[in-house]
Amino acid sequence: MPSNKDTRLHAELHETVQYIKDIMGDSPDLIIRDMTLAQDWHIALLYMNGLADVQMIQTSILNSLIENSSAYNSDQTMHPLHYMKEKLLSVGDIEWMHHFDTLFTHLLSGDAILLMNGYPDALRIGVTGREERSISEPTSQPSIRGPMDAFTETLETNVSLIRRRMKDPQLWLEKYSIGQVTKTSVAIMYQKSLANDDLIKEVKQRLNRIDMDGILESGYIEEFIQDHKYTPFPTVYNSERPDTIVAGLLEGRVAILIDGTPFVLLVPGLFIHFMQTSEDYYQRSDISTLIRLIRYLSFFIVLLAPSLYIAITTYHQEMLPTNLLLNLAAQREGVPFPAFIEALMMEIVYEILREAGIRMPRTVGQAVSIVGTLVIGQAAVEAGIISAAMVIIVSITAISSYVIPANAMSISVRILRFILMGLAASFGLFGILIGSILLALHMNSLQSFGVPYMSPIAPFNLDNQKDTLFRIPWPRMIKRPSSINPKDSIRMARSKGTK
Repeated sequence: MPSNKDTRLHAELHETVQYIKDIMGDSPDLIIRDMTLAQDWHIALLYMNGLADVQMIQTSILNSLIENSSAYNSDQTMHPLHYMKEKLLSVGDIEWMHHFDTLFTHLLSGDAILLMNGYPDALRIGVTGREERSISEPTSQPSIRGPMDAFTETLETNVSLIRRRMKDPQLWLEKYSIGQVTKTSVAIMYQKSLANDDLIKEVKQRLNRIDMDGILESGYIEEFIQDHKYTPFPTVYNSERPDTIVAGLLEGRVAILIDGTPFVLLVPGLFIHFMQTSEDYYQRSDISTLIRLIRYLSFFIVLLAPSLYIAITTYHQEMLPTNLLLNLAAQREGVPFPAFIEALMMEIVYEILREAGIRMPRTVGQAVSIVGTLVIGQAAVEAGIISAAMVIIVSITAISSYVIPANAMSISVRILRFILMGLAASFGLFGILIGSILLALHMNSLQSFGVPYMSPIAPFNLDNQKDTLFRIPWPRMIKRPSSINPKDSIRMARSKGTK
């Protein structure tokens, strides 16, 4: 049997309908309305129960065909299907189809298919009516100040949330179908007057190279299009907040939307983007700057705090004040494990409790994670397995990991923390120094769609430091970040002449 892609529709209506039934196993949710209209038009209307809007089919298709088909003049030269499309059907979204591959894709997407005996063509009628989740507040990226709407699992809704904020005809949308079996709708959006043409071309090429049977979530796309596959750091940004995606589009970046997931990808994704939130731009600049500095401090605490404790207490006790050293020694007097084993056990236990808190039912998950942490930590200290100082270090590290706004970056740092702990246990501060240097070299070697991952920190760009560690007031942020190479680098219309 030839593939559906190469098979044209049959002229005989019963052959086409029978072929569709055979391919779909005569599925009970496939509704076929076979009828004869005036002028002896033998037609069939096909749609999937539960995917198509039955009310719209009845009022805009069936009623129109039954009531108005008699007005057709047999002397007219217009093709009957053309006549139905142009004169009878009151639905706006209609297009021609000629192959079974296209027919099945649209039929299973919720559209209705109109076939007519004697013609090897069909009409696709847009009557999609699937159930959709209403727009709700962001769950993974909440904010105190700012918009409270989040993307949903419906591509069309997500596009509308972006267009609601960017009423510009230069905001272009292009759609793709990816996945040989799922045929998932994937769209890219970009501001044509801002996004670099090379960036747009690269995004299209990487999407076109994806060859897989199914795409179920944006994470599938992310792994296919990222520059470096063997790095703990994320190089493609994702967000469920429309305002965050719009802010990226206004900088000249490209958004990738996937049907079936509320998380939208944004490229290029640089290190500084994972340390910023949309709320940074809604607060005053001094408040935003303070919060950003706290985030970067938390990043280093998560990365280095356990390893520094291990190195100092194991190899470099002379760096501690005498009173503190005696206090730590007294605490560790009955502990049977070295500091590294202590830290490793506590970190692993905390990661288990953290994952359990996420996977357990919401009604008990938070209580179990908090109570479990307190009970296990207190019991471990009283049993002499863990020192109280180690519980404090692990707790501070765990709390600091929640300060990092992007979950993907937080997970990356938590992974690297274990490597640095091993280096600290083996070589002390020298091991941490070597590990930090190798980490810095690795981060500086990364790219995201051709843009250096650490820019504008490395390579250093003084002008772009206005929105990196610090966030200066909006009236002074005249230019867009130059690392993404936008077509228009000036944000404010009154400043265009001073470019």
